[in-house]
Amino acid sequence: MNNQKQQKPTLTGQRFKTRKRDEKERFDPSQFQESIVQGLNQTGTDLEAVAKFLDASGAKLDYRRYAETLFDILVAGGMLAPGGTLSDDLTRTEFCLFTASEDLETMQAYAQVFNKLIRRYKYLEKGFEEEIKKLLLFLKGFTESERNKLAMLTGILLANGNISASILNSLFNENLVKEGVSAAFAVKLFKSWINEKDINSVAASLRKVGMDNRLMELFPANKRSCEHFSKYFTDAGLKELSDFARNQQSIGARKELQKELQEQMSRGETLKDIIAYVREEMKKTSISEQTMIGIVWTSVMSSVEWNKKEELVTEQAIKLLKQYSPLLKAFTSQGLSELTLLLKIQEYCYDNIHFMKAFQKIVVLLYKADVLSEEVILKWYTEGHVAKGKSVFLEQMKKFVEWLKNAEEESESEEEEAD
Repeated sequence: MNNQKQQKPTLTGQRFKTRKRDEKERFDPSQFQESIVQGLNQTGTDLEAVAKFLDASGAKLDYRRYAETLFDILVAGGMLAPGGTLSDDLTRTEFCLFTASEDLETMQAYAQVFNKLIRRYKYLEKGFEEEIKKLLLFLKGFTESERNKLAMLTGILLANGNISASILNSLFNENLVKEGVSAAFAVKLFKSWINEKDINSVAASLRKVGMDNRLMELFPANKRSCEHFSKYFTDAGLKELSDFARNQQSIGARKELQKELQEQMSRGETLKDIIAYVREEMKKTSISEQTMIGIVWTSVMSSVEWNKKEELVTEQAIKLLKQYSPLLKAFTSQGLSELTLLLKIQEYCYDNIHFMKAFQKIVVLLYKADVLSEEVILKWYTEGHVAKGKSVFLEQMKKFVEWLKNAEEESESEEEEAD
C-alpha cells in the first residue's frame, strides 16, 4: 500500500514534465519556417507552383497554429520582429512579395496565391486579416518599394473581398499619420482598389464598416480639411476618391445640422432665431435652398413623437405644421424649393403608413399658409410627382386641383374683362 502511494506523485510528475516538453516543441515555429522556406526556394518565382506547394503543405504542416509565421514568410521572406524587421537567426527566402517586381500585374498574381490558399484553408481567413493589420502598423519598418507592393496587394485583396475594409483602422496610427506614411500608402492602395473595381465598390465597402467618414484621419489634425484632402488625392490622380470624401463630409454636416435643428425645436427656441441660424449655416456650408428645405422638413417631422392612431396623426401634423409654416416659408423662395418640399411630403406620407390619408390636408394647409403656390401644386399633379403612392395621392388631390384650376380660370376671365 505504501509503495503505491509513493508511486503516484512520481507518475504524475512525469506526466506534467512530458506535457511541458511537448508544448515547447509544438509552439516552436523554426521547423515550420524551415519547411516553408525550403519549398519556396524550390518553386522560385513560379507562382502557380507556389500555390500548389502551399496547397499540398497544408495537409502536412500546422497552418492553423503557425498562420502568422506562414504569412510573414510569404510577404517578407521570413519571420518579422516587432517593428517590421526580419529576425536574423532564422532561415529566409528571397521568393516573397517584398522581393517581387513592383507592378500591378505581379501583385495581382500574388493576390491569387493568397486567395487560393485561404479558399482552400478557410480557417486562415481571420489570421490573414490580423496579419494585414499588423503589417500596416509595421509600415515604417519597410522600404518605400515594399510599402508600395503591400499597398497594391491590399487594394486588390479589398476589391476582391478577401479582407474587410476594417483593416484600414491600422492606417490611423498616430505615428504613421504624422510622418505622411498613411496618406502615401492610401494613394497606392485606393488606386489598385479602384483599378480592380470602381469608386462605388470602394464606397460600399467603407460604409459597411463605418469608415466612409474617417478618411480625413489619414492626415494630421492641422491638415484634416476637405481642401487639403481634395488637393492631395486629386494631385495623385484620385479625383473620384476626393469627390467621395467631400460628399461624405457634406452628408455628415447635414446630419449635424438636422440634429441641431431638432434640438432647437425641442428647446422651444423662437422661429426667428431658428431661421437666422439656418440662414447662417447656408452661408457657411454653401447648402442650396433645395437641400435646406429637405433638412428643415425632416427636422420638423422628427421633432415630435407621433401618435400611433391614424385618425389622430393628421390632427397632430396639422397643428405642428401650422406652428412651423413660417420656417418652411422662409426656405421656399424659389419654385424648385417648393417642388422639393412637396416631393418630400409625398415621400414622407408614403414611407410612414399612418400619414397616407394626411397628404391632401398637409398640402392644403401649406397652400393656405403661402408656403406652396398653386403653380407648383399643379406642376406636381401633372408631371412633377414621384412614383411613391402616386395613385393614392393624385386621387386625394383631384378635387383640390380642380378647384385650383377653376379659380385660375375665373381669375384669368376677370382679368380679361378688366382689360
